[in-house]
Amino acid sequence: MELMMQQRQELKLLMTAQLRQSIELLQYSTDDLEQFIRQQELENPLIELQDSSITTQVERLPSFKKLKRTALQPTDISKPIEENFRDQLMQMVKLNFKDDSTKKLLTYMIHNLNDNGYLEIEGTGSNYSTEYITEGIELLQQIGPIGIGARNLEECLLLQSQYRYPEYPMLEEIIQHYLPLLAEKKWSLIAKNLKCSVSQVGQLSELILTLNPRPCSLMQIGSTEYLRPDIIVEEHQNELIFYLNDYYLPSIKLNEYYLTVPKTNRDDQQYIHTHYKNYQWLMNSIEQRRNTIIKIMHVLMKRQLPFFSKGLSELIPLTLKEVADEIEMHESTVSRATSNKFIQTPIGTFELKSLFTSKVATNDGGNISQEKVKTLLKQFIQKEDKLKPFSDQKIAEYFNTEHAIQIARRTISKYRDELNIPSASMRKKWK
Repeated sequence: MELMMQQRQELKLLMTAQLRQSIELLQYSTDDLEQFIRQQELENPLIELQDSSITTQVERLPSFKKLKRTALQPTDISKPIEENFRDQLMQMVKLNFKDDSTKKLLTYMIHNLNDNGYLEIEGTGSNYSTEYITEGIELLQQIGPIGIGARNLEECLLLQSQYRYPEYPMLEEIIQHYLPLLAEKKWSLIAKNLKCSVSQVGQLSELILTLNPRPCSLMQIGSTEYLRPDIIVEEHQNELIFYLNDYYLPSIKLNEYYLTVPKTNRDDQQYIHTHYKNYQWLMNSIEQRRNTIIKIMHVLMKRQLPFFSKGLSELIPLTLKEVADEIEMHESTVSRATSNKFIQTPIGTFELKSLFTSKVATNDGGNISQEKVKTLLKQFIQKEDKLKPFSDQKIAEYFNTEHAIQIARRTISKYRDELNIPSASMRKKWK
């Protein structure tokens, strides 16, 4: 066998670090992009940031004329000092109890409450007996919401039922022994075991629904999270306009001082050259991200025009691939550009990806959006007779005959789960 050497030319696409970051840049929200730009300033001496001039480019439909729009600075909101609900309980203990041993017990219990008000003691190494803990739970009912300090759901509901409905002794028996059957709405079996009517079980079930399984949820003090949309759509003189909400992004300037400083050696030249290329890459990547989002928005504004006035129920079937083909980009690019971004419209704020919806075929050869089908499903179930709720198969047949929508039973079940609508057996009510 003869050994020989050969030369061959090949073209390969390598995933460089800059290319990878350019792809990631598409996925950034405007807030994430601001943090990334400021991080680049720290790493690159050629980058200088200046405060934004607070102007943003507006895109107008259908003429797509561009104009300058002044954006308002958001008002600063001061956050008040928040007091933890445990601190409130501790103050109540000091005011209502004088005995030191009682204070010590209740302090121990309050420190072991979870966010919902349940008592969670790790392991079995508690300094107090079960009977003493039970006495402490009774004392907690005097200073906190009824049900606080319960060790489980059953005990929590029992404490509330004893306080609110003492005239229904059978209610306690259902809570203690029949909660799983009650959740499955097996009222006939419960009635048989308790030797009562199904209507009585139904009445007691309604009472249980008035109890709070998380007694401290109303006492929790949470901070308000403010969402800053990436795209804003407004109605102006009977036409829709949109603009990117990026007015607060700092302006990126080139520090030319380092370009004019004499380079004494090859390493200095390479250092400046590398950072200059990084500066150019950053500017190009940001502009490419901006142009990509604008192109996508032009398509969405044309194709989903009914949505901007009537909401998600009027969404027209539209996929990422259809938008990608229209703007001559790859589907993955559109997917990345629409990720982690929110759009503010005259009817509310939505995740940008919610404007894309798959198709459901109709009998006349047309298509209807998934969101439209979900809206029809929700409306249909709201109007049904709760004494005889429709099964998923009956709903599928109704859609086929009344709305000419070809849909399978399992698809109805899937949509029902996504809308948090229980099954027919769980929706059923008894006389």
